[in-house]
Amino acid sequence: MTAAVGTVLVAGVGNIFRTDDGFGVEVGRALAARGLPDGAELVDVGIRGMHLAYQLLDGYTALILIDITARGGKPGELYLLEHDLSALGEQSADEVPVPDAHDMSPDTVLTLLASLAVASGLEPTAGLRRVLVVGCEPASVADGMGLTEPVAASVDRAATAVLKVLDELLAGR
Repeated sequence: MTAAVGTVLVAGVGNIFRTDDGFGVEVGRALAARGLPDGAELVDVGIRGMHLAYQLLDGYTALILIDITARGGKPGELYLLEHDLSALGEQSADEVPVPDAHDMSPDTVLTLLASLAVASGLEPTAGLRRVLVVGCEPASVADGMGLTEPVAASVDRAATAVLKVLDELLAGR
């Protein structure tokens, strides 16, 4: 199925068995309970980054990733980052990393997307114009289920931030 032009994919990313790494999945659950505006689609990617790369071939114009983002801040601190798509597809076949399905960072997912898109006869971004990350500084990614207190306290704020970004992206269609 091909996504409608102007559709934004919102992807909760992370491993629920590694404490705060489940942040993106938890924010996705909060968003599912709130509901998304028309023109947005929510998916729980978990650790299936390869699946995400294939799904992006469907023609989304923007992607919002929700994930932990270790940047040296205080646990629970939220970040809004934008990925630079300008260099996507400029690597030679020898430079494209072999994807590890269990460790798919956003950079790896987008590199895989570029390879898949070009192999499918599409532009390297597959129509994607913007990739944003709503990230949270983790306190721990040790084995275990459940978010740490500071990260759990950021889930609702992150869901609100995603909805705000969605409104801005969808207004600019």
